[in-house]
Amino acid sequence: MQTVVLDTNALLMPFEIRINIDLALEKLLGEARIVVPGPMIGELKNLDHKYAGAALELARRYEIIQVDKSGDDAVVEAALMTHGYVLTNDKELRARLRKMSIPLIYLRSGTHLVLESFR
Repeated sequence: MQTVVLDTNALLMPFEIRINIDLALEKLLGEARIVVPGPMIGELKNLDHKYAGAALELARRYEIIQVDKSGDDAVVEAALMTHGYVLTNDKELRARLRKMSIPLIYLRSGTHLVLESFR
């Protein structure tokens, strides 16, 4: 079973663009383990965004994994730990993941998720 690491940006997607992450990932990968790095919880708690509370509730539905780093570094650390994909729409993070050959999933055309794998 594949693992997918969600960043803060991914946790906001369902509320900003009305996409069901669970269904979209299932369509893309089949059954998947979805995880959220622990620091994303704190980030959502402190985020000044109208959907931060809803995204925090969503994050708590998934497995929270503990990592040592914070921010984007936490997402990268979680991806390396789990050998997982990263779901994000953050352009800088996507570029960084590509350089590290970490597979990623992102939103294309504001309508559907696409997979970019280096394996």
